[in-house]
Amino acid sequence: MSTLINIEVSVDTVDTAMAVNTLDIQRIELCSAGALGGLTPGPGLLTTVAERCRNVHVLVRPRAGDFRYTPAEVDVMVGDVAAAVAAGAAGVVVGALTERREVDLPVLGELVAAAQGREVTFHRAIDICRDPVVAVDQLIANGVGRVLTSGHAPRVEQGATVLAELVRVAAGRLDVMACGGVRSHNASAILAATGVTHLHASPRKPLMPSGDIDFGAQPEFDLDEARALVAAVR
Repeated sequence: MSTLINIEVSVDTVDTAMAVNTLDIQRIELCSAGALGGLTPGPGLLTTVAERCRNVHVLVRPRAGDFRYTPAEVDVMVGDVAAAVAAGAAGVVVGALTERREVDLPVLGELVAAAQGREVTFHRAIDICRDPVVAVDQLIANGVGRVLTSGHAPRVEQGATVLAELVRVAAGRLDVMACGGVRSHNASAILAATGVTHLHASPRKPLMPSGDIDFGAQPEFDLDEARALVAAVR
């Protein structure tokens, strides 16, 4: 493909981060608890990955569930953004909504300010926004450079039409990054259907029962699939 396709891979362990750091990708999204959709990584994980990997973008999400945050939770998020910046992260991945499922602009302003000029990505909170097209214009106006979205749908193939509309509305002012089931077998079709040039993936292998006591085992990251995704779009 003649157009450079930017690939971001989401990881939640230091070993996975170092493995994908060797691939031809543009960004690493670092989180914890990937199986929960990702939460803010702890300080040890954050510092170690930021020291050993390039272009690390840190997810700041204090808990699972919705994206409406109390003032105390916002204080935590602002502190976590500042910690990511201090650790050397290239950017942060944030999001907050109001009760009306609109972008919480005051909270977003605090998070963008705490990022101190580092890249800011708005995460999949946009996929439950009342109007993602309106949200894109608001994000652009408030210092966000990228939005992570499956097109207002559970999976990227279902949201292709909305993704294409978001690309049109953004008009190069903000990067629209497709996510939600992006894999090597469907990446080319997603690119063709939507016009995105940014892809986000977190491929995992099915969790196989071990017979041991379950202490919250999570599916293993699929490094082979990550390699295949890169090969499919290069």
